[in-house]
Amino acid sequence: MEFNPTLNLEINGVKFTYRLFDALETISQTWSQREAAKSLGISHAVLNRRIHDAEHKLGFKLVYTTGSGSGLTRQAISILDKYHQYQKRLQEETIPVICGGPISSGLLDVLSYHYGLKTVIISTDDLNALKMAEKGLVDVLLLDDPVHAFMHDLDFTPIARDHLVLVSGAQEQPETVQELAGKEFIEIPHSAQRLAWNTLDRLRIDYEIVEVSHSPQNALKRVKSNDDLFTFLNSSFISGIVSGSNLLAEDTMHIINMIIWNSNPQMEDFLEFIIGRGQKIIEQLGFERIE
Repeated sequence: MEFNPTLNLEINGVKFTYRLFDALETISQTWSQREAAKSLGISHAVLNRRIHDAEHKLGFKLVYTTGSGSGLTRQAISILDKYHQYQKRLQEETIPVICGGPISSGLLDVLSYHYGLKTVIISTDDLNALKMAEKGLVDVLLLDDPVHAFMHDLDFTPIARDHLVLVSGAQEQPETVQELAGKEFIEIPHSAQRLAWNTLDRLRIDYEIVEVSHSPQNALKRVKSNDDLFTFLNSSFISGIVSGSNLLAEDTMHIINMIIWNSNPQMEDFLEFIIGRGQKIIEQLGFERIE
């Protein structure tokens, strides 16, 4: 579906709907009031009344007529130019801004492409995405870690499932959780890694976080270049790139959340696509479906 907002303008204290500007636009293209009326699907009388009513309220002519047809006066051209400026700004503002963690924002980038939705996507961590949403800077908020949705009592929609995979540059991967004792890890703050650390703490595994990375890409580069470093990354992220261990797959299973911050029919339709036909795409990207 395609949704296009219309624009009304106030000129010299008088409000005019988009119908006047559509009329002026069509007259400028056809150079004929009769052809313009036909193109707009209205009668010539209705078009004339629309133009004359606007001229009366404004106090100056908008359309002139000659033997060869009709055209716009300089005032009308100036008004139409201003209308186009505001219309362009409105169209730019209707491009939804989507902000979220690196995993969920990457997912929405692909989904919006398949849906045919032009978007601005900002990839950051969950906490910064929340701050941007609270400031009214985003239309859609995405969360890699579901705990933030619960902590802030947000009305979220699950769109995919994922789990964490143990990744390292070592040739031999640990086969049991107990073998992680004494290992050194890279942490990605404000991510779903929280689930892995909580599990290791619960099992009283003596591990050590020695580095912090703010992106899964950098964390992956570091562990691949150092056999002594380990990290936990989303299964969807490493799918088809590297292999890892599913030691904590069950303990780290979590949902990817979507919150429509500024609701409109376009976003609601997009969400229906995601939880419907989009689930096949989600599965192809290495996530698990939301049943």
